[in-house]
Amino acid sequence: MMDVFKLFFNYVGIFFVAYLIGYSTFLLLAVLVGSSELYGTRRKRLLKNEIKEDIEVPVSIIVPAYNEEITIGSTLLSLLELEYKTYEIIIVDDGSTDKTADILISNAQMHKTAKPIHKQLRCCSEESVWETFDYKVPVTLVCKKNGGKADALNMGINIARYPYYVCVDADSILQYDSLQEIVRPVLENENVVAVGGAVRPCNGCEIVNGRVKKYKLPRKILPCMQVLEYDRSFLAARLLFDKFNGSLIISGAFGLFKKDVVIAAGGYDSQTMGEDMELVVKLHVYCREHGRKYLIRYACNAICWSQVPESLKDLAGQRRRWHIGLFQSMMQHRRILANPKYGTVGFLSYIYFLIYELFSPYIEVFGVLTIITAFTVDLINVPFMILFFLIYAVYSSVLSLTAFFARVQTTDLTISFTDVLKAIALCFFETTVLRFILAWVRMAALIGYRKKKETWGNIERKKIQIK
Repeated sequence: MMDVFKLFFNYVGIFFVAYLIGYSTFLLLAVLVGSSELYGTRRKRLLKNEIKEDIEVPVSIIVPAYNEEITIGSTLLSLLELEYKTYEIIIVDDGSTDKTADILISNAQMHKTAKPIHKQLRCCSEESVWETFDYKVPVTLVCKKNGGKADALNMGINIARYPYYVCVDADSILQYDSLQEIVRPVLENENVVAVGGAVRPCNGCEIVNGRVKKYKLPRKILPCMQVLEYDRSFLAARLLFDKFNGSLIISGAFGLFKKDVVIAAGGYDSQTMGEDMELVVKLHVYCREHGRKYLIRYACNAICWSQVPESLKDLAGQRRRWHIGLFQSMMQHRRILANPKYGTVGFLSYIYFLIYELFSPYIEVFGVLTIITAFTVDLINVPFMILFFLIYAVYSSVLSLTAFFARVQTTDLTISFTDVLKAIALCFFETTVLRFILAWVRMAALIGYRKKKETWGNIERKKIQIK
């Protein structure tokens, strides 16, 4: 019996070594590519060698909102301060039960209109439409029956007047030059159908006229660790996938899309929690199946500042929804897997997301349970295991810190020495503790998910410091 245990643990050990080598190699390549891209972009900017265009792409900004009375005013003000000429703002109130609509109507002095809506995408019916032309760009508010975020986005697309639209979360602030940056790939290549922006946590930041006046890490530990996590994800992984047109996700907090292609592909799926990822995968499928030349890009300098959860309960709820959305998107488009028809998307992107995103919490939890079992039967070299784990943790921490400091330096932000020490200390804690907590959360995400698959996520909001 003991020989069977030894054989089992040997195979498990080989699997986990291969698994960690694969992930570590990906992370190294991602950070190197991401850092190189950021420094290259900064060098061009310093040498004034960027493409300058007098032509602007007309853009409709769509803001889906549900019970956002605390942040919606700040979000609208930030959108009105963007350094861009041709755009409109569309806010879709998806049946809020608070004063989201009342605040907008009162503060923006909006008036009711009988504006017709040509519904090219299916969505719940509107209850009222409000407009104002008192600002530099038109602002529209659509109040509709509750149907979920995807349904609200479809409504926004239906009423949008411009060929490209940007989706922005109602708790987010766009940087002053974010529209200029996110449309740049469209100006460079006409085949671009979608562009993802960089999302950065704004907890603890002070933003004035769309510019970060004061940047510091959040006081609380949990959002501080998410700052490190976001920079590693948005800087590294997404820039690497961008190199071979393999991006499978554009954050719902900030992304640009070509409207007619989205409509032709069927719009957002209201039956999934991960409407942002599902749409991007759907665009890959639609364009390849219809023989359309296309690019899905990532604009690392198009920055959106967004609030991240400050409590473990809110963070767990957010990651649970993200994992459910990932599962729904991958299962719905599983025919992509290793299918030559979809090129690198099927052979690289899909397989990576399958192993290191969808299955990863189960693999990691299984690894922990295996270690505990091996320890109880005295079949584990404890000093070697601890050393191996510490090497991996330090390696991951160094790469995360590289991504974080590369982002800070190349965006001309300054942080205090205290924040430097905080980042170094918490990076190791995020790798060794928070990662495994969230692995348990994600592992249990699919239990009973169908009951709440179309609901909005409720996260405690705080008023963003904006002047």
